[in-house]
Amino acid sequence: MASIPTLSSSLPTISSSNSNFNNHSPSTSLTLPLTSLFGTTISLQRPSSTPFLLNNNNFPRPRAFSPTVSFSLPTTKPQTDGEPEKTLKWSARAIKSFAMGELEARKLKYPNTGTEALLMGILVEGTSHAAKFLRANGITLFQVRDETVELLGKSDMYFFSPEHPPLTEPAQKVLNWAADEKLKSGEEGEITVTHILLGIWSQEESAGRSILAALGFNDEKAQELAKIKGDIDLSFKKQT
Repeated sequence: MASIPTLSSSLPTISSSNSNFNNHSPSTSLTLPLTSLFGTTISLQRPSSTPFLLNNNNFPRPRAFSPTVSFSLPTTKPQTDGEPEKTLKWSARAIKSFAMGELEARKLKYPNTGTEALLMGILVEGTSHAAKFLRANGITLFQVRDETVELLGKSDMYFFSPEHPPLTEPAQKVLNWAADEKLKSGEEGEITVTHILLGIWSQEESAGRSILAALGFNDEKAQELAKIKGDIDLSFKKQT
């Protein structure tokens, strides 16, 4: 009759070949002595390439979304022979709105920055006359984002947008339109967010225009917006 193994009266102990356990050197191993159930020595070797603690520096830190703001916007406008008086300048709000549009495209994991992203960027920046005009007419960022997802759908959850999603053809035409309109006007000053918003509206087949139309924007509102000059509200100067 086979004998039945019995448990040892003493519990197995864990020993380490390295006295400084927190150092976790590659040679560290955990050993159970010969007091185990079947009298077998068990050795556990930790791979040196595996992080052991939660605060180990080997863990990659999460990267936050952050827009990169440049001093101009990408346009394919004709050259102006380098004449200083014809050099186009974009307002700070226009540049920031563009950067916010790129960021919105990345948040939605879209491969490109489209007219819908430029529209969202205007509302995210939020301080220009164009953004205030949209909100006054009941067009908000959340509505535009919902309309964008409904129109264009959601991107694959495992897809990651590039740091600067390239412009779609309609979005590039928006910036070109804004630059051309400023040149045609012959007026001094900068290209504003209003130019960008009206540029979006000028692209009849674009997603941005479709979203604006769905939310109640029309030609009459575009004409009303076109009468607003600049990006800064100076109404406080009229107060007495």
